[in-house]
Amino acid sequence: MTCASDYAPRLRELCYRVTPQRMAILHALRHSSGRMAPRDVYRLAKEDFPRLTETTVYRTLDWLVKNGLARSSSASNGRLRYELAGADHHHVVCRVCGREIEVNHRTSENLYKVIEAESGYAQIDSHMTFFGICPACQKL
Repeated sequence: MTCASDYAPRLRELCYRVTPQRMAILHALRHSSGRMAPRDVYRLAKEDFPRLTETTVYRTLDWLVKNGLARSSSASNGRLRYELAGADHHHVVCRVCGREIEVNHRTSENLYKVIEAESGYAQIDSHMTFFGICPACQKL
């Protein structure tokens, strides 16, 4: 299945056009190995759509997040990184080497239930990044 067949119906369902820019950015996110900085998205997406501008990438990433197709989170340097929306998960980042791993959302499900019960909010969605020192750096 191609990126177009995966995302075009969703874009149409939201009453938005399927543009080459959006498809190139979605393709870059889908085929990345993890969260990406906007410049990295731009570099990869430009391979599929050479006339793409960096401004379009930033605007489209914001649009994708607002429409639930992508997620943004802060990296250890405070800058935003992006990934496709999908299964809920969180990250743990090493303070020393920057290595990053994913943590399954199920680990924090009870926390969500408590927050929903105390706040009255429903369907809470979040992305958390935890920081620590990875096993390899602990040995140094």
